[in-house]
Amino acid sequence: MARDWLKDTKPQYDVIVIGSGLAGLTSANMLAKDGYSVLLLEQHYNLGGLATWFKRKGGHIFDISLHGFPVGMIKTCRKYWTREIADSIVQLKGIRFDNPQFSLTTTFDREDFTRILQERFKVPLENIESFFNTARDMNFYDDQTMTTRELFEKFFPDKDEVVRLLMEPITYANGSTLDDPAISYGIVFSNFMSKGVYTFQGGTDKIIGMMQAELMRNGVDIRPHCLAEKIIVEDKKVAGVVVNGKTIKSRAVVSNANVKSTIHKLVGEEHFSVSFLEESRKVRLNNSSCQVYIGIRKGESIDYVGDLFFTSVAEKFDSEKLRSRNITSRTFSFYYPSTRPGSDMYSIVASTNANYEDWANLSEEEYGAAKQELIQSTLDVLEKYVPGVRDKIDHVEAATPKTFERYTLHPNGTSFGTKFEGLRVSMGLSEEIPGLFHTGSVGIIMSGWLGAANYGVIVANNVDRYLRF
Repeated sequence: MARDWLKDTKPQYDVIVIGSGLAGLTSANMLAKDGYSVLLLEQHYNLGGLATWFKRKGGHIFDISLHGFPVGMIKTCRKYWTREIADSIVQLKGIRFDNPQFSLTTTFDREDFTRILQERFKVPLENIESFFNTARDMNFYDDQTMTTRELFEKFFPDKDEVVRLLMEPITYANGSTLDDPAISYGIVFSNFMSKGVYTFQGGTDKIIGMMQAELMRNGVDIRPHCLAEKIIVEDKKVAGVVVNGKTIKSRAVVSNANVKSTIHKLVGEEHFSVSFLEESRKVRLNNSSCQVYIGIRKGESIDYVGDLFFTSVAEKFDSEKLRSRNITSRTFSFYYPSTRPGSDMYSIVASTNANYEDWANLSEEEYGAAKQELIQSTLDVLEKYVPGVRDKIDHVEAATPKTFERYTLHPNGTSFGTKFEGLRVSMGLSEEIPGLFHTGSVGIIMSGWLGAANYGVIVANNVDRYLRF
């Protein structure tokens, strides 16, 4: 008989959180610590959203997504989670680039980038300092008409190689393009530029496990395998959720699902004003990703070649080429035994940005062949930097936008939520329907690990204010 994953749930909670991405987890944790009864619903068997992992035979643990975020994650985890979680965050020292324009290794912080831009690319120090200061001073309420392309042209005219160095990692982190608003680039970039790129030592499985334990200590009722089907609206305000066919009441709902899914599927258009619906329909989904998971046989090893490795054969940075199925650029995340202390296993995750449409309409046979082509072409590139690696691999598999759509339920399998305009719609939900809140990857600023967690903090404070007054 099927297990009842909602067994012993209460008939009503103060807050129901739909989805356990980092934003949903952080909101749930803060609200529970504030004394509210919180029900956390997750349709998958693992928590974490795209910040998750899976296991395979041979002792392999594969982390999903590129695990790099700014140093600010330490402060966020210490303040809103636990010191133990914050203390698990370590810096990635070897960020490598290899493409037709340059080949270099950097610590990806302001000091090292200043050195590289001066010595390697002959950029005047005045331009460098002005660029960094401009990016640092950007905020959400600034003028949004300047594009990232125009920002680069202002400080680095005719410096395509500099654009590539500064732009490519951010595109992999949150799907941004040169034609997006400059503030959506500047805010994210300046966060990285403070002290470089960081990750969780011990892997995502350890960190999400620590977060789950903290949620349980604070009294959050966690329910995996539970699909939210409908957000209930009564008398023009939130009244609860239908999940796995069961109605559970609540005073507020925080949706960590995609904002468009939240509006058009979970709530229903009939509950929103015409003007709000028009604005929500204009929100564009961001692109998705492909990943190849490569497991090194137990007992084998690979030499250290860097932590994050951005490779490309494209002549210049091009966000369209970056997403094409005719892959020119890949990023490799290398996981050494030091990544998971106590383990002697090595693994590699290759990631490429991708368009959902390039994969969604393939026949079953075409889709299988395309995945194999993705795997083999990735291994061909990897062999260039890790000679003989094929002989050390005992597991390899690929994920595509269709994979992410299946496991996350994100429309079009989007890895980065929505474009910039989605943030305003997300923040405006509670004005349309009291008690309804949204958090997650919206608008590039609130995407990536740090952006999602911090948005969870903002939304938790808004929910607390609503419930109090």
